[in-house]
Amino acid sequence: MSDLLLALVRVSEKAANIARACRQEETLFSQLIQKKQDVERNNAIVADFKTLADVLVQEVIKHDIGKKFSDLKDHIYGEETNEFKNELGEKIQVRMFEDVEDTARLLSKVLGGNMRVAEVLAVAAHQDVPITDLQTDPIDIPLQGLGLWVDPIDSTYQYIKGISDALPVGGLYSHGLQCVTVLIGVYDLQTGLPVMGVMNQPFVTLDPMTNRWTGQYFWGISSGSINLSSVTPALGKQKVAAPSRESGLSAVLSTSDSEHVRTLLQQGCEGRVSFAAGAGYKCLCVILGLSDVYVFSQDATYRWDCCAPHAILLSLGGGIANLRECLKSKHTGTMKEWVELVYNTPVEGVSGPEKWANKGGLVAYRSKSDLETVLSLLSTINL
Repeated sequence: MSDLLLALVRVSEKAANIARACRQEETLFSQLIQKKQDVERNNAIVADFKTLADVLVQEVIKHDIGKKFSDLKDHIYGEETNEFKNELGEKIQVRMFEDVEDTARLLSKVLGGNMRVAEVLAVAAHQDVPITDLQTDPIDIPLQGLGLWVDPIDSTYQYIKGISDALPVGGLYSHGLQCVTVLIGVYDLQTGLPVMGVMNQPFVTLDPMTNRWTGQYFWGISSGSINLSSVTPALGKQKVAAPSRESGLSAVLSTSDSEHVRTLLQQGCEGRVSFAAGAGYKCLCVILGLSDVYVFSQDATYRWDCCAPHAILLSLGGGIANLRECLKSKHTGTMKEWVELVYNTPVEGVSGPEKWANKGGLVAYRSKSDLETVLSLLSTINL
């Protein structure tokens, strides 16, 4: 399991390099965007897009992890299909070859014959990324019976817009490239519970001299008595100066949530509510202590959005609960344990991405007392 963690961190850094490389070519980047087909769209978003970066990153993760860990090869799932259509209308199956030249030739077909850029992306996809020791003791968790959820570029809309000069408020970005994350979550195929997560933020600091970005990554493991993370509770509070308990609950929300939910939380949190893009980034805000909770009452997040941050939150003593099920249990007085999201069971009666939607909304939290507060504040809503 230590080897798997290192491999996931390494491939997340490779993914971040690809995301940054794609954004460097502004003129070309605009040509690498296409609307998703209805069968693969998020139905809650009017215009849902995917980019070559999304597709290539997902294929790189599948290739690298599947090649190194054969037990996982057939259990790596992601948000994107690997099909991309070029300007000539040709449908191309994006994939990784063993040879960098072959990958470059395939990518050049997507890129309208631009071999120079294709070679840049192919090199980024094949280049080994050195990672220093993660300083973890050997972790003995069998790889058999595990699956992966991958969101190659979470907050694709912010990635496409490419805003580089957004300013944070209280350390939290409402929009901009900082809200983009690469998410790789590992879960138990039988129980559905997350056991490992890696989150990579490719766009954290922009060098004004070179106009190049650097990023950062975070990881966590939660399995039985094993709880390890690159983010300690103390570090999270130090980094972001989160509100003290005396000052009440703080929450990060989506602007697309219902007006009723937003009003209840604004009132209950006495105005300590922020809005941000990207489900992964909002979860990261909770992980780092920028906000106490992330609440979303809609059905518009998916397994790939939450598996990675969920594992990290569990390692910190928190989690991601199903909002509807928690409220239902609270109303009936039957709640014995919080109802955590699980990642192995599709939603019945639907097809496409919707079968992997987090039906009932969610609450990401680092403290169970904060979850209890959220449930009390939203006890009147009917999901």
